[in-house]
Amino acid sequence: MEKILGLPELASEHGQHVDKLIIYVHLLMGVLFVGWLIYYFYALFRFRKSRHPKADYTGVRSHANHYIELAVIVAEGILLFGLAVPLWANAVDKFPAEKDAVVVRVAGQQFAWNVRYAGPDGKFAKHDVTFVNAENQLGYDKNDPFGKDDILLLNEIHVPVNKPLIIHLTSKDVIHSLKIIAMRVTQDAIPGMDIPLWFKPIREGKYQINCAQLCGNGHYGMAQGFLIVETQEKYDQWLAEKSKSAAGGATSYE
Repeated sequence: MEKILGLPELASEHGQHVDKLIIYVHLLMGVLFVGWLIYYFYALFRFRKSRHPKADYTGVRSHANHYIELAVIVAEGILLFGLAVPLWANAVDKFPAEKDAVVVRVAGQQFAWNVRYAGPDGKFAKHDVTFVNAENQLGYDKNDPFGKDDILLLNEIHVPVNKPLIIHLTSKDVIHSLKIIAMRVTQDAIPGMDIPLWFKPIREGKYQINCAQLCGNGHYGMAQGFLIVETQEKYDQWLAEKSKSAAGGATSYE
């Protein structure tokens, strides 16, 4: 499907539905463009001066335009309620269980992506607005024992193929926007808000993470982040190695 309309590489389960919506909208716009172009030239010919030297103030008596407008409304309604709304509902209302997914916390900042995995205990450090200060902008409880083995990364997210990834997204400073084109996901990262999103990668590879919100002079630097999709075996090996590094206590990326 990537070949159609020059769409970029697709590597997520839900992405095919996003691409279908894009394709159908373009097809509808193409049909409307050609249709209105034909009508434009038809009107020039049909109502030319040599045939109608005197103006007719009654105008066209046909109701064909009403039927055409109704057909366009129906087509747009099918795209909206048949494709767009169900796709959106599935993305925001039908989250997979966290026990069946990889869960990470991502915080955008000028100009990088901070990534946090729960350590071997499977639990993140507690975070709350009461812990926020100049040195702890995300409000993590640095005395929470569950946070001692958390894995902290910069510009790097790992996930096994064919397993859902749940991202809890926020920002440390300004509004950023996490965009992974191959996964067909885009979500604003807003300071003070924890915004969840999820998708299932279905193709191994290394995919660029972009910021879709102009966030400052170093905005281009946000494209240094990558999502690495690998086999379950390679992911387990990577996680084991990172867990060993974090065994002595996570170092805050703040």
